[in-house]
Amino acid sequence: MPDALPQTEGIAAYEYRRHARSRTALLVLPALWAALGAAWYWLEASGWLVGLLGLFTLPALWEVFTNPLSGLTLDQSNLSWFTGRRDAKIALAQINHVRLDTRLDMSVRATVVLATGRKIKLPFEATPPHRTLEAALHARGVATERHHFTLIQ
Repeated sequence: MPDALPQTEGIAAYEYRRHARSRTALLVLPALWAALGAAWYWLEASGWLVGLLGLFTLPALWEVFTNPLSGLTLDQSNLSWFTGRRDAKIALAQINHVRLDTRLDMSVRATVVLATGRKIKLPFEATPPHRTLEAALHARGVATERHHFTLIQ
C-alpha cells in the first residue's frame, strides 16, 4: 500500500463533463451524406455501395440524437467517471499512479495503475484534457507517468 496521501482539504473537487453532440459531427454528417448522394447521382455509384458506406454514419447519427453525457470527478478521496451506462469509482489511496500515453494521432489516453498492479483504462470520452488532469492529480498527491508514442503497452 502507498503511504498516506497529503492533506487536500482546501482543494475543490475537479469536475469534467462532456456531451457527445459536437459541432464537428453536426457539420460532417450532412457533408458526408451530400458526398454520398453526389457520388450516387453524378458518378452513378452503385446504390448498395452508397447505402453500405452510409451505414457507417449511423453510430455518429445516434450520438447526435441521444447526446450522452460523460465525465470525470476527482475529489479529495476518490476518482470517479461515467460514460453512457458505465461508471466506476476508485479511492485515491488505491492508486499507485496514472499513466498518460500520447498516441500517434496526438490523443492522450489515461490508465489508472492500482497498487495491486491492475490497470484500468479511463474511457476516452470521459477523459479531460491531459494537462488539466495531470495538474489536478498532482494537487491531490497522485503520481503520473508520461509516455509518448508507445505502440505496445
